[in-house]
Amino acid sequence: MCRHLAYLGPVVPLGRLLSEPEHSLVRQSWEPRRQRHGTVNADGFGVGWYAEGDPIPARYRRAGPVWGDATFGDLARVVRSGAALAAVRDATAAGADGEAAAAPFAAGPWLFSHNGVVRDWPDSAAGPAASLPPLELLQLAARSDSALVWALVLRELRAGRGLGEALAGPVSELAAAAPGSRLNLLLTDGHAIAATAWGDSLWYLADARAGRTVVASEPHDDDPRWCEVPDRTLLTASRTHVDLSPLKEIPLGEIAPNANKENQYSE
Repeated sequence: MCRHLAYLGPVVPLGRLLSEPEHSLVRQSWEPRRQRHGTVNADGFGVGWYAEGDPIPARYRRAGPVWGDATFGDLARVVRSGAALAAVRDATAAGADGEAAAAPFAAGPWLFSHNGVVRDWPDSAAGPAASLPPLELLQLAARSDSALVWALVLRELRAGRGLGEALAGPVSELAAAAPGSRLNLLLTDGHAIAATAWGDSLWYLADARAGRTVVASEPHDDDPRWCEVPDRTLLTASRTHVDLSPLKEIPLGEIAPNANKENQYSE
């Protein structure tokens, strides 16, 4: 269910991240190598990126497959950024939301994507949904499980949680309400990345000397520096550090950027 990627590093054309690599995110839309559920990601796509001096990201999203959008090729060739998040979508269920259901979702400085499914949607999500104020439910970006997950994450962010904690709390809540859900979440504010591995693949490529970090559902090339993230793990990253923490061992409210580290790189 879906493939996604987040990048922090030197300013580069979006195409260098999303379409030029041999196993790029664009190619993953029809030929993913490590996707455990589903085979084609043709139900929409999107990319969000940050321009220098502007904390609010821009987005380009469409309801159809990325390979059928000629405009995306031009955009990816000329738009340059040092921070971006992109996704190709395989919908949990058919719906009419179209572009609105395509990641990345956005609010303020944040970009978000969900790779997975809330099991037995929508009935299983009634409890977590009830924790949101009615107005926030009415303002869901789309009628999809990913949009609800984003609303739960956004609630945590607006309450002042850090990126990692904002993901860990909703993952714990949804996993309890809907066992068997796949909750690989990806979040950035343009300065840091947080992600969860919960039921599907997650990898990262770290180059501290170059100040570059890529976090993705699967490697987009055969660089031997790619590292797989264990299942049930929270990843937090900057341009020069990656920390991995077991999600099942993280009490809500006690997540620190460098706590319970399994792996870290630094210059």
